[in-house]
Parts: sequence; structure tokens; C-alpha cells
Amino acid sequence: MYKKRIAAIAVGLVACHALSAGAADTKTVEVMHWWTSGGEAKALSVLKDGLKTKGYAWKDSPIAGGGEAARTVLKARVASGNPPDAIQMLGFTIPEYAQEDYLQNLDPVASKEGWDKLVPGPIQKFSKVDGHWVAAPVDVHRTNWIWANKKIFDQLKLTPPKTFEELVADADKIRKAGYIPLAHGGQAWQEATIFDSAVMSAGGPKFYQQALVKLDPSALGSKTMEKAFDQMRALRGMVDPNFPGRDWNLATSMVINGKAAMQIMGDWAKGEFASAGKQPNVDYLCFNYPGTDGAFIFNTDQFAGFKKGEASLPGEYAFASTIMDKGVQAKFNQIKGSIPARLDVPQDGFDECGKKSMNDMRAALKTDSMVGSFAHGHAMPDGPKNAVYDVVTHFFNSNQSSADAVKALVAAVKNSQ
Repeated sequence: MYKKRIAAIAVGLVACHALSAGAADTKTVEVMHWWTSGGEAKALSVLKDGLKTKGYAWKDSPIAGGGEAARTVLKARVASGNPPDAIQMLGFTIPEYAQEDYLQNLDPVASKEGWDKLVPGPIQKFSKVDGHWVAAPVDVHRTNWIWANKKIFDQLKLTPPKTFEELVADADKIRKAGYIPLAHGGQAWQEATIFDSAVMSAGGPKFYQQALVKLDPSALGSKTMEKAFDQMRALRGMVDPNFPGRDWNLATSMVINGKAAMQIMGDWAKGEFASAGKQPNVDYLCFNYPGTDGAFIFNTDQFAGFKKGEASLPGEYAFASTIMDKGVQAKFNQIKGSIPARLDVPQDGFDECGKKSMNDMRAALKTDSMVGSFAHGHAMPDGPKNAVYDVVTHFFNSNQSSADAVKALVAAVKNSQ
């Protein structure tokens, strides 16, 4: 099913059994993750405290540089026979490792706690492999958000744009007033995140699924896809010249500090606003990227455990139960900026942006408009995803025409399969 296998993994986990048995008495769970920004670190403390109540200490193994960096480290550790007890994972990475028989079966915990009825179907697609739970989702992030500095919007008498044309007009007013219209970090995954919204805005949920999930060549090569690239070209004109290589949270800080008016980013950005003591509808605005109302483009952070022998099972089960705890998910997501992966968590304690996201997700589930983020590994496997990354980031950082970008997109996806 998955053409791209984990080629770098050449060694089994035999050595790990002795390692886990020797460390069993310490009652620790080593967790690898890439949550290293201020807002992320605060949210992570909720998980650490939750695990502690179950009698286990959290052994922290943070990886700077995001998910791709963490995956590289993980491959090396698995190949050397020393994987962590648990690791943060996204999208198609989970079934890839599960099909290699590296991930722990979490059915005993999932069955006892009723996960099947608590987690939305589009998320279960990545949590379960061959009908078995192999990962526990802690959150749901949405990528088709725009975060805006309210003071700038008020000063210029702007309201959230409903169409892309309105967004372009607003950006012109913002630039003339001396502000950067769009804060952006020039990294491939950030440009891919913008592309999520551009494709959805240009064609809607069905087109998005046809193009970025089903990888239909006719959709990938369509005039509608050209319109998505046209939006990307217009957005490129809204950023400042110093964007290359900028981390996402530094771009968020530009909005927080009033240097830039807007940022197109997943709702982990809200965690940075919260960490800075900012309030929605007081200091900042959150609204859907124009043309994407009714759609919910998601990615979900999940944690999987590795098969390391019987001695590691109690800790890994305790960790999975912590991740899925109703109270933990409520508190964690209020800090992180995301929303719970459980559908039964009440909205109490969530801010207006969080409540909007929870309501929008439930509405999108009813209309089959909750779709996985291409940018964050929830639309297509790694092979085509990386190929599309290359096309998108090349276009954004060049003068290539939209028509030529579409041709390149079709060819890149075809060659990746």
C-alpha cells in the first residue's frame, strides 16, 4: 500500500528488550518530540504532569527543527536498536512504521477507554492500521487560519476578508500604512502550509481531495490549480524581503509585536499569542483564509509507542492513557492553541478561536469537508508530498508562471509514484 518504505531501518529491535528490562525499575517513559517553542513547552508540561499522576517520570528527548528533523533522528535510533519508548508522529509516518511492525498495539487501552467512539473518523485513519490502534491523538490542528494584529486592523478600519480579492486589497492598504502585510518564514513546510489554503480557496473541499488526496492528474493539471498558484504568487508579494529561513514562531512574533499585520499558519500560532499574554478579539483576530469557510484542513499530533518487550508495556500504556485523558486534552489544547482529538471535551475554558475551531470541525465532519493537510503529511504519502513540496517552494521563490508550475506539479507527482 505504501510504496515508500523505511529504507534506513536495517536493524531489528532485539537489543531493545535488554535495554527496557534493565530500565524497568526506574519507571520512566522516554518521549521524543519536536515541541521546543515557548507555547509548545508550556503545553507539554500538561502531558508531563499527567504521566506523573500515573506513577511514571517523563524522560525528555526534544528534537529542534520540527517533524522532519525528528524523523531523521528516529530512523537512526531505530536502526541502531535504541528507539524511544514513545514519539510524536504525524500522518502517513504512523502506518509506515506500523506496517514494519515497530509500533505497539494499543488496543487494550483503546478498548477499555472507548477511543472508537471518541475520535473523529478522519483522524482514526492515521491512528489505526489494519483495524488496530497504534497511536494516540492528543490534538487537532487546523491549517487554514489567518492570524491578524487587531490594532493594525482597527487603525486601518479593516475587517476579515471574505474573498481573496479582498485580502489582496487589504494587503495593499496595510503596505501603504507602513506595515508588512504578511509575516512568513521561508521554509518549504511553511510555503506548503499556505498552499493548503490556496488550493482549498481555489477549488473547495472536493477539488482539494481530488487533487491532494487522490492525486488525480486532471485535477493537478487543471485551471483551478493554476488559480491556486496565482494566489501563491499574490501572497509572495505580501511578504518582506527577509523571510528566507525564518522560523514560524518568529513570524508569529512579527504579528504579535505589530510589525506585520497577518500570518497564515496553523493554530499552533495561537499558543505563541497566549504565551505572550495576548487575547483573541482584544489583541489579535483569528479567521478562516478567504474562500475556505466550511472547510477544515487538519493535522493531528499523535504519539506512538515502540515494541521494546514486555517490560516497557505498562509505561507505554500509561502514556497512551495520559494522552487520551479527557482533562489532559482539555488543558493541553487550551495552551497549545489546538483543539482536543476527543469529541466529548466541553468548550468550557477554550477561547473564542478554540470554540470556533471546535464548532467548525463538527460542521465539517457532517459535510465530509474535514480533510488532511498536505503540508503536514495528512493528505498523501511522503514520496508525492516531498515532490509537491519542491514544486511549491520553487514557485514561491522564483518567477515561474502558474501554468508552468501546474505542469511541473503533474510531472513531479507522476514521477514520485
